[in-house]
Amino acid sequence: MQVNLPPDLESLVNKRLSSGGYADVEDVFRRALEAQDAEESWTNEERRALTAHIEEGFLQAERGELIDGAQARCEIQGMKDNWRQERASKPRA
Repeated sequence: MQVNLPPDLESLVNKRLSSGGYADVEDVFRRALEAQDAEESWTNEERRALTAHIEEGFLQAERGELIDGAQARCEIQGMKDNWRQERASKPRA
């Protein structure tokens, strides 16, 4: 399949490629389409919950309730460890 892109989209693809985060043009398109599929699979309730969570984060930042990177990594690692423990303790079907 060949795809003809208008100059503005070609420029955007080239910008993504030059960022170093993509292997090739196929990778750019694949990730964009996969992200679109993932977004379309969200329910309105999930979108509202995410929006509310982001809004709360902005409000916390405005109030100065931020943590530093090391503390954030530690908390995230703790959440991952808890998730792994819960998953390991559940019987497999």
